[in-house]
Amino acid sequence: MNPARRLRTSENDERNIVRRQVERSVVDVAILLQDFTGNMELCVFDDASNDDSWTVVVGWKERLEARGISVVMSGSNYAKPKGVGYAKNKAISQSCGQFLCFQDADDVMMPERVRLQYEASVCHPNSLIGCKVERVPKGSTERYTRWINTITQDQLFTQVYTSHGPTVIMPTWFCSRSWFLRLGLFDEGGKGIPEDLLFFYQIIREGWGMARVDKCLLVYRYHEKAATQSVTEETIWKLRVDFLQERVLSQWKSFTIWNAGKLGRKLYRCLSPVNQKKVTAFCDVDEKKINKGFYTYEESQERPKPKIPVLHYKAATAPFIICVKLDMTGGVLEENLNSLNLKEGKDYYHFN
Repeated sequence: MNPARRLRTSENDERNIVRRQVERSVVDVAILLQDFTGNMELCVFDDASNDDSWTVVVGWKERLEARGISVVMSGSNYAKPKGVGYAKNKAISQSCGQFLCFQDADDVMMPERVRLQYEASVCHPNSLIGCKVERVPKGSTERYTRWINTITQDQLFTQVYTSHGPTVIMPTWFCSRSWFLRLGLFDEGGKGIPEDLLFFYQIIREGWGMARVDKCLLVYRYHEKAATQSVTEETIWKLRVDFLQERVLSQWKSFTIWNAGKLGRKLYRCLSPVNQKKVTAFCDVDEKKINKGFYTYEESQERPKPKIPVLHYKAATAPFIICVKLDMTGGVLEENLNSLNLKEGKDYYHFN
């Protein structure tokens, strides 16, 4: 079957073709299969890669252009890669389309991705558009994948402080070009910099919208050598704590940390002195922690050292910062929250 021709197949047939491409990581085939009828261009920037990526794209250039897809290619003059943010910015700068569809080289999009996200972007012109994903290998990062695909529209905004990162994940991003450029470009700090998270936080700061096409439009590959693995947990932690303090805690006069264990105490220690004084209590369901009565901040230079009460969650006062991992308590956490008739984004935020 010649992939340079527009295939006349059923949706299931096309999806099976795409899944076969995943095994070979042939992104260009998936681009050829797009059912979008408008103009498309493929912008590729080679950030000093040492594999055969450039040769692969060159091999597909003629077939893509025969399909009416213009191909713009360029590469770095540097001996070593300058990083994901730099490469994305260069690819964007050489493009000319009205809309941007981000596509990682190791992921594969479903045939309807561009069309459906384009339609959503037209309806939400000042918004970042995402979609649901299929994770491969199957079963990898199961909790994370479930979270990506099941959070609600409201939770795209309320769950931006969790360790999962952007609620609209970077490999699914689609937006108008003018909207993107008004926000600025990706951070070019290089390896170890979460350029997507930094840009995502700027979206929140500027008050722009977010939406998700509730359909699986991307096969999202997991592998241990992905660029995201170069970002340390502590880097992400600090950014999250700073953003939480900036966006939420600065607006609250007092709050309770839900979890008197290791994670809750770590959050408390990382808060600014001003926000530490706002913590009225820790709360928990563990009787041992509750019976202890309080948490002493031993590292404090204050005398006497601060002692923060530890309460049962039913005796604690909202608002809460929830430092318990989502989807890890068999539904107990969710049931406890529901029993208090609290509203996410007002009475509590998940930090986990």
